Amino acid sequence: MAAVQQYKCRNCGGSVIFDSQSQKMKCEYCGSEFDIEALKQYDEQLKRASQPDNMNWEDTAGSEWTNGETDGLRIYTCTSCGGEIVGDETMAAMACPYCNNPVVIMGQFSGELKPDYIIPFKLDKKAAKDALMNHYKGKLLIPKIFKDENHIDEVKGIYVPFWLFDAEVDADVQYKATRVRTWSDSRYNYREVKYYSVSRGGSIGFQRVPVDGSSKMPDDLMESVEPFDFSQAVPFQTAYLSGYLADKYDVDAKQSVDRANHRIKRTTEQAFANTVSGYTSVTPEFSNINLRNSKAKYALYPVWILNTTWKDKKYIFAMNGQTGKIVGNLPLDVGAYIRWLLGITGVVGALCVLIRFLIWLI
Repeated sequence: MAAVQQYKCRNCGGSVIFDSQSQKMKCEYCGSEFDIEALKQYDEQLKRASQPDNMNWEDTAGSEWTNGETDGLRIYTCTSCGGEIVGDETMAAMACPYCNNPVVIMGQFSGELKPDYIIPFKLDKKAAKDALMNHYKGKLLIPKIFKDENHIDEVKGIYVPFWLFDAEVDADVQYKATRVRTWSDSRYNYREVKYYSVSRGGSIGFQRVPVDGSSKMPDDLMESVEPFDFSQAVPFQTAYLSGYLADKYDVDAKQSVDRANHRIKRTTEQAFANTVSGYTSVTPEFSNINLRNSKAKYALYPVWILNTTWKDKKYIFAMNGQTGKIVGNLPLDVGAYIRWLLGITGVVGALCVLIRFLIWLI
């Protein structure tokens, strides 16, 4: 005897049987009806959904250094946080751009991969300082003394290592959607809910999805100074490092894949979700994502790091050395915040009293 294909209701999960009167598949529990062909398609989609995402990458980032390319480059290591940065042999005594503690020379730079691309600095140190001062403007809840007496401990131009991921994505996404209609008559209120299975499939191309390769550089800080304009990138040459530091990556391309995949998957699902409209509610059920022509490249992006201290606490700011976008946390004037909160509360309270008075007049 041949095995009988068993189907489950799309709405409640109950058993679905063939109904001879409607010539459709009908749920024994909630009464929902389905075309046989629609259930077959849904069953095929569930089988695809059970397959894991294929998000593997080719290991193509970076290249080997050639003889003589690293001459004059030195490795400096922070005695506190352990960060490793690259500078030239003329670099004077300096502080770590991350924690402001002294760094010591460890020897000539060697090993690791050579970057494929570099975006040269477009903005200088003065622009970074001016940007920080402008960053303070309009921030009413910053302590006044912080703005008036604040001084910058260190300003360092540093090339941050980034892994850039390219891929073409084939995706299938399934949604459960509803349309709700309500109406009333003289006796009852009515509510009709229709359930839909919505499928989306297609391809999306991604170019240069950035993931920074430094564990010392806060990920949220680097993502906040994006985007960089890659049209101004050039093939890497050591001459661009003169006068600047370069962070030595300690998170390689393979270790960065999970973050790249997360950004790609999230963006893909959001792009497909934006195409589903006209329903009262839409709930994602599953997605299946596969990468094609995936590869990674290694690039250095320009960032100004500004360190400042207030009340023995260090504050770090980062400015995109190409676009001038600056980010960083600022201290809060608790007294000003309380006064602001009380002011808002007072305005709201006054409006409530005024509304009640107007209602009383009416």
